[in-house]
Amino acid sequence: MSSILVSYQWEWFIIAEISSWLSLLLFGALRYLWQRKNASILFLITFIGMTLFQAVLALVVYRETGEVSPFTIIITIFVLYACTFGISDFRRLDRWMRKKIGQLRGQDLLTPRDREHMRKQRDPRQIRRKDFLVTSVHVLIFLSVQVFFWSQGPVPVSSWGESLRDIGEWFSAGDYEQSPYASETVFAISSVWLIVVVIDVIYSASHLFSLGSRS
Repeated sequence: MSSILVSYQWEWFIIAEISSWLSLLLFGALRYLWQRKNASILFLITFIGMTLFQAVLALVVYRETGEVSPFTIIITIFVLYACTFGISDFRRLDRWMRKKIGQLRGQDLLTPRDREHMRKQRDPRQIRRKDFLVTSVHVLIFLSVQVFFWSQGPVPVSSWGESLRDIGEWFSAGDYEQSPYASETVFAISSVWLIVVVIDVIYSASHLFSLGSRS
């Protein structure tokens, strides 16, 4: 079974991801459009099951190959998102579906608490707070993953300080053999991710300053 998962890892991942999104859409349609609340729970359970399946798939691939591949990194990011910001995004999607389906049916499916949440989402202070939280979590995840990557590389922990001092040299050289990373793939992923983190921090900071000047 594990060999089948590894051989068709991307196919399994795509199937699981499509199934996850279909499950969310069917959950909302059954729950609010057709008012089948008990049946809708099955699709919510399916969504959770697909997320767990992706985590197990990444673990199986890692154990079978013995290396941190782009596939395992991508799935890890998807699973982390589902377990953190995915929850709040699901609630926002749920409120949006209730609003639209309620308009189609001529009913108000939103509660006073839902309206309060939607109002807060448009509040500049709330936007500023969320931007800071999202960026902070992104940076923490990036740093945590880098610690894991470095721990798998050839450089001992005692020499990490020296590697940090030379970070500009081995990043500009583009040669993973001069870096603390174990492979060229991990080095390339970390390089691109670092650029994304820097852009995220700059964008978040500019957004915070612009909102602060308006308030």
